[in-house]
Amino acid sequence: MIFQYHPESDMLYIKLADAPSAESEEVAPGIVLDFDAGKRVIGIEIEDASRSADLSRLEILALPFKDVVLGEKRAAHS
Repeated sequence: MIFQYHPESDMLYIKLADAPSAESEEVAPGIVLDFDAGKRVIGIEIEDASRSADLSRLEILALPFKDVVLGEKRAAHS
């Protein structure tokens, strides 16, 4: 699972699976679900994310994960 925040558009994308999107559906104002060809939810897009969530904190409770990767987007150097 990958959380990606895009400050220029104030959009938070939660990538649940590494699969191509075959369809998208807005299920509530500013909330879009991406589906794969098998109709499984593979991503969640939240528009105006900073208005609906505290983006300064991420709390993880009781998830059975093996690896935690912390990173930030870095500018490409020429």
